[in-house]
Amino acid sequence: MDLFGKKKVSEDLERLNHEAEERDAERRAVEAKLPHINLFSTSVDLDSLKKIPEERARLAEAAVIDSKQNRLAIAIFDANNPELKKLVEEFNRAGILVSLFISSLRGLEHTWIRYREIKEAPREGALGEVNIKETKSFAGLDLTHIGAEIKQLEKSSTETTGLLDFILGSAITIGASDIHFEPAKEDALVRFRIDGLLYDVCRLEKPSYTFVLNRLKLVSGLKINVSDAAQDGRFTTTLKQEDIEVRTSVIPSEYGETVVMRVLDPKTISLSLTDLGLRPDDREIIDRELKRPNGTILVTGPTGSGKTTSLYAFLKAVKSSELKIITIEDPIEYHLDGIEQTQVDPGSGYTFSTGLRSILRQDPDIILVGEIRDLETAEIGMHAALTGHLVFSTLHTNDAAGAVPRLVDLGAKTSIIGPAINIIIAQRLVRKLCDDCKVEIAPNEAILNKIKSFINGLPEKTKSLYANQTPKLYESYGCSKCHGGFKGRIGIFEFLKCGDEMEALIARESTEEAIKKLGRSQGMVEMQGDGVLKAISGLTTLKEVERITGPVDWLS
Repeated sequence: MDLFGKKKVSEDLERLNHEAEERDAERRAVEAKLPHINLFSTSVDLDSLKKIPEERARLAEAAVIDSKQNRLAIAIFDANNPELKKLVEEFNRAGILVSLFISSLRGLEHTWIRYREIKEAPREGALGEVNIKETKSFAGLDLTHIGAEIKQLEKSSTETTGLLDFILGSAITIGASDIHFEPAKEDALVRFRIDGLLYDVCRLEKPSYTFVLNRLKLVSGLKINVSDAAQDGRFTTTLKQEDIEVRTSVIPSEYGETVVMRVLDPKTISLSLTDLGLRPDDREIIDRELKRPNGTILVTGPTGSGKTTSLYAFLKAVKSSELKIITIEDPIEYHLDGIEQTQVDPGSGYTFSTGLRSILRQDPDIILVGEIRDLETAEIGMHAALTGHLVFSTLHTNDAAGAVPRLVDLGAKTSIIGPAINIIIAQRLVRKLCDDCKVEIAPNEAILNKIKSFINGLPEKTKSLYANQTPKLYESYGCSKCHGGFKGRIGIFEFLKCGDEMEALIARESTEEAIKKLGRSQGMVEMQGDGVLKAISGLTTLKEVERITGPVDWLS
């Protein structure tokens, strides 16, 4: 028999075996009183397949072939497989309805091959999706009503699948940046972070919390059966036809698993330079710095101080079809049109330092480095700034002057820090007074005199903006449109420019106090001072400034 004949016989045998396995699957389906499915002639949704990790899918001899809202279609080999039963129970506890279909093992193996596509696909982005059903209106809800509605949903056996949807939808609508679930002995506390402060919303009974937790793990791509280790995931939720990404962090605690969901609402990052809250004199400085072709603009502050928002506003201000802009972030929190964004992936060796080296080979004009964490990243970034690139980055320090000693601590040489950095910006976020209910208050004469004295001590350029104004202070006690008199947040800043004199000082003495002293002499208004100016402009209160920056000594 020639080669062609042998191949034909082999193909016929393969076809007969395949047909025999499918007939056996049909027979087993009748015995199990379940429908049969031929996976060789069925299209499988890749996003659905990801609902079960490959290892567990093979143990359970199963594959998710389709998913819609709270329903999964799962092809299986044996309905009595113990691992399969565990999976189905976990899905059911998460409010997911499961439909089972009997398949041949050969068909399942054919489907499992598609897990390769998942492994080869980019890891960034959402693993799951939650489409929030707007069966209930989120408009006009306050925290009290949200808590009451959650408790009502909890009591209704027909509405429990909507718990996570409602919690997410109400949090997004009310402007929460984070959703916290904190388990106690008998229940779990739900809290929203709004404008930087945490507010208690309600308490979920333990069974309800377990239900929400399991569903949250499922859509976030986390392991439902793991409860003694930290896990991080993300998913996309859709509200009013707008996609919003949510980052999920789960850690084990004394009474269960604690969850924090970070809501990455694109509306919160769509700020322009004008929206940041810069004083006219500071705005003039940043406009000038953004026109430079090279150097570093460094933004400092703790986590949650708005550094990313500022950097993105800078990028949008300089974005042009004539410039190539590349970022390296950890993670990419918001997607910007017209800008190439890359994400750190230590597992594949793409760190800030290695990624930055690669980016420099891509002929960029402007580079954003999400954070300077080590000496290698600092040195590569500063050398890029010295060789014709404009570099934006962040550093965790308390104030602008502290950035230089921090870079020195990392091992950077003072001889290149000064020449590489154009400006260091330190910032915090303070809550804004609600425009609908704020009222002017009459401070006593002593406070007014102290404020006037403060204004007289400002650098000449800043003083000219306020010298001819009568200082005014405002308060707000809350209304239906705000949270305790505040609505939204605004930045307070200090700008430390690095010219020739600063460069020389850094080269010979990099102490924070010496740098701060020179900065003041050159016209730097410190963050607390910027906060006071925003308070007398009616944007916030002196108490709020003190909450964020500490006591205003000259007021006491």
